[in-house]
Amino acid sequence: MLKRFHLENHKYMKTIQFREAIAEAMSEEMRRDESIYLMGEEVAEYNGAYKASKGMLDEFGPRRVIDTPISELGFAGVGVGSAMNGNRPIIEFMTFNFALVGIDQIINNAAKIRQMSGGQFDCPIVFRGPTASAGQLAATHSQAFESWYANCPGLKVVVPSNPRDAKGLLKSAIRDNDPVIFMESEQMYGDKGEVPEDEYTIPLGVAEVKREGKDVTIVSFGKIIKEAYKAADELEKEGIQCEIIDLRTVKPMDTEAILASVKKTNRLVILEEAWPFGNVATEITYQVQQKAFDYLDAPIAKINTADTPAPYSPVLLEEWLPNHEDVIRAVKKVMYK
Repeated sequence: MLKRFHLENHKYMKTIQFREAIAEAMSEEMRRDESIYLMGEEVAEYNGAYKASKGMLDEFGPRRVIDTPISELGFAGVGVGSAMNGNRPIIEFMTFNFALVGIDQIINNAAKIRQMSGGQFDCPIVFRGPTASAGQLAATHSQAFESWYANCPGLKVVVPSNPRDAKGLLKSAIRDNDPVIFMESEQMYGDKGEVPEDEYTIPLGVAEVKREGKDVTIVSFGKIIKEAYKAADELEKEGIQCEIIDLRTVKPMDTEAILASVKKTNRLVILEEAWPFGNVATEITYQVQQKAFDYLDAPIAKINTADTPAPYSPVLLEEWLPNHEDVIRAVKKVMYK
């Protein structure tokens, strides 16, 4: 049965920005557990490159909110070593594009140390920061690596799309005893949304149906899911009801939630901001055709970026990035309209 997080369970709600939800999650967990600390470039004195750690240095001091040199390999390694020795670090990358400098620590140490030590060491660490494109930042600052990290056994990969999910999922990620890749978006830090005022967490590995529908299933995650919402609003005017599933956690993936929806709608469109070859949408496509082939009334459609580095030109960038019109065309194609 599809699990859901019910807002009605929370009496009091407040409206805050995405960056505030991130800061609240980290601060609440740091108050609860003294082994948690935040480390990264400009997280302390500058209050975070995107102000996602605003006020945390004043509250927790320089021993627990730590500015680092521009050396991702170095501070990622420090984080992994301290996690093996009883701490629960949160490592912020200014962008996951820069995490490529420290990926050896993530892939070869954090993801593997429990197995290679025969269970003697846990690695409870969160690597967090922005993912994917954020406007005209050019090719080396506009990459989505969710499928790269999800491909590596030992890592969990989380990509929230709104403040409420971001806070609940980040608290769960910090408490998890495995390394978690927590990917945000520069273009979402200012987004506002309702968040419960009381304590809550959202379990990792559980997707959510954000919009009920009977005609077609749209699966997405992260900031690009907004294009699915726009498309669904337009399609509803034509009498087409879209069911939208937000993965929230890419790995472990809530395949059962996707299958349950496809068995109801019999059609599937997957929207992902990533290059088209060997991505999250590819895995979803395989899982659905393997486990629900007889329920499909049309081939699965997946929507990705163009198979090129992200262009700097605003005109080319608009063509490169998926949008709601692409979703509308894909939905109509699987419905033979």
